Amino acid sequence: MKIANNIIRYYLKNVYFITGTAYAGKSTMVRMLADRYGMIHCGENYHSAVSDIVATPEDQPDICYLRLLEDWKDFVTRSPEEYERWIYATAKEAAEFEVTQLLSMPRDRRIIVDTNIPVDLLRKISDYGHVAVMLAPQAMSVDRFFDREDPEKRFLLRVIESCENSEAVMENYRQGLALINSQKHYDEYAQSGFFTIVREDDGRDTREQVCDALASHFGLMDEA
Repeated sequence: MKIANNIIRYYLKNVYFITGTAYAGKSTMVRMLADRYGMIHCGENYHSAVSDIVATPEDQPDICYLRLLEDWKDFVTRSPEEYERWIYATAKEAAEFEVTQLLSMPRDRRIIVDTNIPVDLLRKISDYGHVAVMLAPQAMSVDRFFDREDPEKRFLLRVIESCENSEAVMENYRQGLALINSQKHYDEYAQSGFFTIVREDDGRDTREQVCDALASHFGLMDEA
């Protein structure tokens, strides 16, 4: 079954998407906007509760990769090119789960989404006023990847440190992060035609200003 994009766009008129590169502040902004304006909060990987159960190796091989993984050392020692391919292929597979889940949510409330739906698909199912792109310099995405204390990154760090020649494994993993956050992918976001905010690496706390800018773009301030 295929649903035409104009139908999906109609049913997602109450949904607002934030996408972009790592370390740009997407998760923080989605949370702040949800709190400030009483929106339904769909955080990063919100679809996984369903996709982890429903996805099959035949239909969604990249989503199923982690489920079938026997040794996490294999995850961190993949080639940088394979890591990059997997990240973006998984986002494409997950997009169907994301859209389906959003279609099942209440339409009488606004929904704010931290999404990895590819920008070419967002152009088809949404519009300029409902999408924002947030970007960060590549160095922030790569050099600070393990600075965060979230459990996932702590776990990956322990796996890398448990590998033989862990320094080489870390360098290999960082090369993968660099490809995922390469200038090529940065430009795809920057040239998407959507409203864009670039995070400056100057140490200033700009969360409130960025939240205001996003709220203005989405037209939320007028209704607050």
